[in-house]
Amino acid sequence: MKTASMAATNNVDRVTILVPVLNEQLALPATLDRLCSLDPPADEILIVDGGSTDDSVRLVQAAGFRVLAAPKRGRAAQINFGVREASSEIICVLHADTILPIDAVTVMRTAMADGRTSLASFTPRIAGPQGTRWGSTCHNWIKTWYVPLITRPHLFMIGVRLLFGDHAMFFRGKRFLEVGGCDERLAVMEEADLCIKLARFGKVRMVPRWVWTSDRRITKWGRWRANWIYLKVGLMWAMGARERLGDHYPDIR
Repeated sequence: MKTASMAATNNVDRVTILVPVLNEQLALPATLDRLCSLDPPADEILIVDGGSTDDSVRLVQAAGFRVLAAPKRGRAAQINFGVREASSEIICVLHADTILPIDAVTVMRTAMADGRTSLASFTPRIAGPQGTRWGSTCHNWIKTWYVPLITRPHLFMIGVRLLFGDHAMFFRGKRFLEVGGCDERLAVMEEADLCIKLARFGKVRMVPRWVWTSDRRITKWGRWRANWIYLKVGLMWAMGARERLGDHYPDIR
């Protein structure tokens, strides 16, 4: 099984890429192919399945990666379980429909070498068969500033950004566990919530390197409806409506 490499010489530099999965057979082939071609490779890749009923698990096993069956379904719960099982200090949470750059491991090690950084992410480029959706990509970048300005101005004033799931964020596992991990009541916005928790330890920032993330929600919902849904659930999260967010965020696979 492809669980580790000799790329890192000590635990501080080790990188685990954690992919929470639920019925992602359409997105996984491209993601798994990129994980196989990372240079240098990740020290550990964990696919955390939330009870898929499609071919997701078979695809992951055929690619030679380790699959963990999460005891509880839900992205936040799967992330929490995966981080507890991980053997590396640096953890990257990757969505099944997001493609990392080839040198992603080096980018993560470099960013986290700065002890002032508590959490960082790549810059998402929303794209699909028709190319990049530059309007939504730009809005996704801008909202990492205006959402904290509106919802957490005290953090905005010290430079904290709110990052989201398609950013492929990464952090130190021990700090994640220290703050209690992701809030499992959240169906979405768990990563933005984690930014707030980890801001106590240092900077929350985005590195200027693309990850390619699927435009499947925009394709299904339409551009204007998609951005309205993103804004609505963000404001609901800010106002504390945690258990209800999933009702306003239709599932797209």
